[in-house]
Amino acid sequence: MKASSWGQAASVYLHPRILAILFLGFSEGLPLALTGATLSVWLREGGVSKTAIGLFALVTMPYALKFLWAPFIDRLRLPVVTRLFGRRRGWALVTQAALACALIGLGSTDPIADLWWTALLAVIVAFCSASQDIVIDAFRVETLSEEQQGAGAAMLVLGYRFGMLASGAGALYLAEFFGWRTAYYAMAGLVSVGMLTILLNPEPAAATSREAEKRERHVAEWLEARPHLGGWRADLLAWLYGAVVAPFAQFMTRNAWAAILAFIACYKLGDVLAGTMASPFYVDLGFEKTEIANVTKVFGLWATIVGGLVGGVVVNRFGVLKALLLGGVMQMVSNLGFVMLAWAGHDVTALAVTVAVENVCGGIATAAFVAYLSSLCNVAYTATQYALLSSFYKLGGDLLGAPSGWLADHMDWASFFLVSMAGALPGLLILTWLIGRSRAGEPDAEPAPAGSAR
Repeated sequence: MKASSWGQAASVYLHPRILAILFLGFSEGLPLALTGATLSVWLREGGVSKTAIGLFALVTMPYALKFLWAPFIDRLRLPVVTRLFGRRRGWALVTQAALACALIGLGSTDPIADLWWTALLAVIVAFCSASQDIVIDAFRVETLSEEQQGAGAAMLVLGYRFGMLASGAGALYLAEFFGWRTAYYAMAGLVSVGMLTILLNPEPAAATSREAEKRERHVAEWLEARPHLGGWRADLLAWLYGAVVAPFAQFMTRNAWAAILAFIACYKLGDVLAGTMASPFYVDLGFEKTEIANVTKVFGLWATIVGGLVGGVVVNRFGVLKALLLGGVMQMVSNLGFVMLAWAGHDVTALAVTVAVENVCGGIATAAFVAYLSSLCNVAYTATQYALLSSFYKLGGDLLGAPSGWLADHMDWASFFLVSMAGALPGLLILTWLIGRSRAGEPDAEPAPAGSAR
């Protein structure tokens, strides 16, 4: 690829809509560490067992179940708020305000004295965060053109990591000097970044597709032919069909839809298995909170930036499926860095190398993965279908992440991270099969451009 072509491909990152995705990605990424890695450090410092910390992965289950309420966020109008701000922007502002309040509540708990209250507030934070994700993901897919989706996915990853930096390194710094309550209150204040971005950007145009219109018109005609279902009953049933049934029915018209869902659930299993126990691993090796923050959050951010931006260019240059294969192999091999660190012990240089390799590989894989999920959505059901797809990814991570603490308790760290590599194999095998279908010219094997009406 010529230098001019690379420059032209990179220039898309300067578009105002792409830059807006950077800040919305920050808003999406901010809460994740506060119920994950940062919370794990808080728990481990208080003497909570690794098994219990591993089970805390289940508090983020709302991310895996968000497809259950996504149809209502997709179609339901909020009194006053929708009229003032629009469908997407109104829901975004409401979920962000609720998220800020939930973070204040979580920061006010004492996990050492009452772990159950901490778990409950963490679930509420995850619910509000997952609801925000539903809106922002739909806003992103609907706002960007087909040519901008690869860059948008990369910018989302970049902003996401900035958010995780704030709630990771930033929260750890604040906790070190001012305590955990102040740290969580400050994170609640940073939710305003996403709210301001929403207020400064226009509502995306409502989109539909011929297929969706035909499907919903057919249901309306069916209801009209049954007078006993007329009036408000017909209106309610038609709304429920369009909001709840149609998005899932449309997705299931794809060939190999079950294999696609299985791939989404499995693609990042190895990465999730290792990542769930990364923070307790660092603590057990004797790293201080400031060392963890400096290396894994601050230094690691720049490695992720490189990986995410390269991933966006790779998607645009070689296509989504090839980018997914490259990223999947790289993120699997990157777990060997944790094995090296387990042998090295408390060595900041070894930690930096491990984090650099893991974050570059993970950034490439994640950018390709986000672009793939976006490409599978029908424009008439963006919020619901993206929530469904990302829920399958999260569900796979939760099911494997929860027992990761038990595995770590029953083997040494080097063995644990070697085992974690096996988690990547199912996703890569399914992906190889999907690529084979694409080469054979099978329909729906190669995803359509993101936001298309397929």
